[in-house]
Amino acid sequence: MAELIERLAGKYGCQVDLYAERVDGLPLRDALGSPDANQGAIYWHKVPAIPGPHIVRFLAWLFLNAFFRRRQQRSNGSPYDLVLSPGINCLHPDVVIVHALFCRLQELARSEEAPRFRGGILRYLHRRLYYGLLSLLERRVYTNQRVTLAAVSRRTSALVAKHFLRRDVAVVPNGVAATEFSPAKRLARRPAARRRWALRDSEYVLLLIGNDWRVKGLPVVLEALAALRDLPLRLLVAGNDNPSSFQKRAAQLGFAERCLWQTSDGVDVLELYAAADIYVSPSQEDSFGLPVAESMACGLPVITSACAGVSDFVQDAVNGFVLQDPSDVPRLAAIIAQLQSSPERGQKIGELAVQSIMAWDWDRNAESLWKILTARR
Repeated sequence: MAELIERLAGKYGCQVDLYAERVDGLPLRDALGSPDANQGAIYWHKVPAIPGPHIVRFLAWLFLNAFFRRRQQRSNGSPYDLVLSPGINCLHPDVVIVHALFCRLQELARSEEAPRFRGGILRYLHRRLYYGLLSLLERRVYTNQRVTLAAVSRRTSALVAKHFLRRDVAVVPNGVAATEFSPAKRLARRPAARRRWALRDSEYVLLLIGNDWRVKGLPVVLEALAALRDLPLRLLVAGNDNPSSFQKRAAQLGFAERCLWQTSDGVDVLELYAAADIYVSPSQEDSFGLPVAESMACGLPVITSACAGVSDFVQDAVNGFVLQDPSDVPRLAAIIAQLQSSPERGQKIGELAVQSIMAWDWDRNAESLWKILTARR
């Protein structure tokens, strides 16, 4: 959203009122200044963050951002031209960028036989309740024909059609920042990154980034690595999920000492890509999968699944690998072993990945969204 908002203001001259709890890296205009009708600008309206469980924080956010928007509109004396929402963040949007489908996550949660590997029954129940609430809100918003929907992948568009009978959903894939992610930048950071996590040159490092590691396929990755314990493999997992249950499972599989667990705070994502030899995320569900795209831009070979929207950009065994079944441990293990034994093939796949993914940058993403916004207005 930061990439999109910056281009809407700078390239297309939009005056953007941004409601968020915090903002990083955007050129903000002083909200007290006088707007210039001929120049785009971003005005940040800080929404207070309420502490507590995630579902409480979300409900507070939903109420507070609506309150502050109404107050600002009364102050201005005129409504906004359009309300753009990234997902279910308000109840009355004009345009929604669908980047996650909680109805699918709810289906996956329901399919679990027991809350295993999830950090306890309370955490499990909280997540089920949260997914249920978001699913209800999705049904309310996405079935409203007056709301314009833009999905981040063809898979997400198809799921919206299936669950909400919307067959008018545009597809606008996420972009990749070519100035930030490239093979040259990754390789320049590699020595320091490997030293940070004490990784030897002989070790082949797999990387997974994200939250809700179960859905991202971490249990399947652990099973595959356990089958390859004779190879010099390491696993680096980054995100803010609770690692305890996954650490316990890694110990049961005899692979715990080869796993590294990193929170998302205080680490540059490019440093993670620099430390890795391959990106692995056999997701059970992922509307897009931006770390896969960024890894491809960095020249890393990637393994994803057909359940991830980013697989639109991946030609299996050519510029990456796509598991048709995200739970296919034998095939995942075979691909990892093949790439570990043939660095030259991994390098060639990474080179082809760069060529294919960089066709979609954030400028193209913003251009596509701008056409949708102007058509709606």
